[in-house]
Amino acid sequence: MDYLQAIALGILQALTEFLPISSSAHLRIFPELLGWGDPGAAFTAVIQIGTELAVLAYMGKHIWSIISTWFRSLFNPELRSHTDARMGWFIIVGSLPIVIMGLLFQNIIEKDLRSLYVVGTMLVVMGIVLGIADRIGENRKRFDDLSWRDAILMGCAQACALIPGVSRSGATISMGRALGYERATATEYAFLLALPAVFGAGLFEMKDIAHEDNLYGWGPTIVATIVSFVLGYAVIAWLLKYLSRNTYTPFVIYRVILGVAVLVLVGVGVLSEW
Repeated sequence: MDYLQAIALGILQALTEFLPISSSAHLRIFPELLGWGDPGAAFTAVIQIGTELAVLAYMGKHIWSIISTWFRSLFNPELRSHTDARMGWFIIVGSLPIVIMGLLFQNIIEKDLRSLYVVGTMLVVMGIVLGIADRIGENRKRFDDLSWRDAILMGCAQACALIPGVSRSGATISMGRALGYERATATEYAFLLALPAVFGAGLFEMKDIAHEDNLYGWGPTIVATIVSFVLGYAVIAWLLKYLSRNTYTPFVIYRVILGVAVLVLVGVGVLSEW
């Protein structure tokens, strides 16, 4: 049963990581709804590595260009104004807020903030924020327009995703749209910005996989990670194609409905808050 549950959670992780609907919220809600219990913060963090590996596979050429150009720009001043060299610095600087906040508030994040009341509330609140940002946001900025200010602001927005229910991609995209970035650019930057944070969190949490606070050992965790990688690749391709012609409105509606449902179910005792 552990392996079957792990496969189901891997599928759930892949389907929700890149959409602005919070994968951590879904990994907290649906196991509880099915009577499996909270899989634990470490399990959640580690299987997210699978979906980030999908980003590496899908955007590998772009990512390699960023890394190589950034590294060469350290020794070649002429490359420092190149978009990819600047992007390397923006990803580094934009990753600092979530790293700092994650280390400072690790215990609170892993325990107190996993309340389903918190998750449900954040689904609703950040869903509304995403809807407003997408509506008022202009489609005038692309990667070439990214600035230090915007990189830091989107990094701070990503740090809010340490609260389950916020959504890493959703928070970053909301800030990007509010700053005037087109949907595809905001989404792709959210993917790139998540790489250091997710890999760092996953590697940091690996030591706790066998801990009693996590329901699954290494075997199921590895299976879930592999499943999330394979399916995650397909989700990335679909989402970027979808956003070339559509808005985030369906995800906003879904977030609000799910959040309200969670709050009601916890309130009437169908779901346990913890």
